[in-house]
Amino acid sequence: MLIDNPKGGFSFVKGIGPFSSGAVANAGFEIVHAVAMPVIKLDDGYGVIERHLRDAGRPINAVCGMELRIPKPLTPAGFEEFNRGYLKRLAAWEVHLDGNNPIARTNVAIEIAPVAEPVLFGFYYTVPSSARSRTFVLAGAGEVKSMRGNDLEIVAGRDVSTAGLTQKTKFVMDLLSERLGEMKMTWADATSVNLYTVHDAHPVIASTILPAIGTAAHRGITWHYSRPPIIAMELEIDAHAVLREIIVAR
Repeated sequence: MLIDNPKGGFSFVKGIGPFSSGAVANAGFEIVHAVAMPVIKLDDGYGVIERHLRDAGRPINAVCGMELRIPKPLTPAGFEEFNRGYLKRLAAWEVHLDGNNPIARTNVAIEIAPVAEPVLFGFYYTVPSSARSRTFVLAGAGEVKSMRGNDLEIVAGRDVSTAGLTQKTKFVMDLLSERLGEMKMTWADATSVNLYTVHDAHPVIASTILPAIGTAAHRGITWHYSRPPIIAMELEIDAHAVLREIIVAR
């Protein structure tokens, strides 16, 4: 379900409470990817985003994606607790549209040199543009079939053999393909595809990911040695298409 967000200059695929499933720029706009360097303590990051958009002459509604990093994967209950604080800040921004959260999100735990507390890694926002190329951001997706309270149905369970990881990866790629279809975009439009896992990804990169993304494979993929935000999950994938990527330095 694609929902128009005219105040933000983008439309989004309906997701769940903490995030939308993805966002695509409306006609007359493009999505810019801003990367924090170095990463910023999340509590301070909200203010950095506010100031950056103010300086860019854009409303807070223009934010369409967030990239977060956390110290370690959480239990389902811990994930829910983390989201309460995050959603409280988004509520203060008044960005929800008819109760729907328009902002896509990826939230993973770095395995090597982990962060000590939740941090802002990057964010996405729209700006007016005459560019003909369409831009989008997909929220990170993992191998979760369903989530009811603290109960998760995980594809292939805790099986991280090549066979198990292949099942998980195919499920995620199919899910993201559906979301791209809702946005009337394709994998070929992606300028960046990201994989987040600490398991041996070489077999699934060759057999499942690269064949699925078509000519986007010419640009390769980025493998982040990181874990998804919930303990039971083993991998996550996201993607975006942008014309501009900037560094936000403090």
